[in-house]
Amino acid sequence: MNYLITGANRGLGLSLTEEALKRGHHVYATSRSIKDERLLQLKEQYSDQLVMLSIDVQDESSIEEAVVSLKKNSQYLDVIINNAAILNEREKTIEELDIDACAVAFDINILGAMRIIKHFLPIFHKGPRASILNISSEAASFTNAYAGDYPYGMSKAALNMLSEKLKMYLKDDGVQVLSIHPGWMKTDMGGEKAPFDPDETARMIVDLAERKTEVDSRYSFVNRDGSAMNI
Repeated sequence: MNYLITGANRGLGLSLTEEALKRGHHVYATSRSIKDERLLQLKEQYSDQLVMLSIDVQDESSIEEAVVSLKKNSQYLDVIINNAAILNEREKTIEELDIDACAVAFDINILGAMRIIKHFLPIFHKGPRASILNISSEAASFTNAYAGDYPYGMSKAALNMLSEKLKMYLKDDGVQVLSIHPGWMKTDMGGEKAPFDPDETARMIVDLAERKTEVDSRYSFVNRDGSAMNI
């Protein structure tokens, strides 16, 4: 299958890219910079499977250019994984928030995913093998809401709503749409105290993309093992 993975140059995005390649899938790995050393190593190892695309999810024109490139080569996608995200304004109370920084978080975390889907959906191969997977967070849960992480939690809640709307929009096309809580991972965003390894999470998410894991949820918001998350 053909995968598009955003934010593929580090953390979970890099692990997802490597896992999909190991399983024989073709991957379009996107990031603002495609000169990351580990991505280049994967390109050398999987030269026939990996294509690196320079995409800034805040820059709609960069997405349009990538789509034109794929169309020229008659390429299509089976799986879109919206992984690119930013976690900022962490320790601030609402009185201390920088609203411009909050706007950046919304622009990347939710509008970035919307831009990707808007432009790549026309070359998306709909059907029972197709999936749109949006990487969300338990910080988006209303049930487990906490003070802090305002822009991150709120933008991920919006991402969950996008997933639910897409699920309804594509329900007759057989497309699986999920908003996935990946768990607290040892990445630049999660830090060293996190209990989960991103490679383990990547395996579980690709299992979801391949429909190897049964999803046990009425809604699109699920854990990495397919179980329902508190909305």
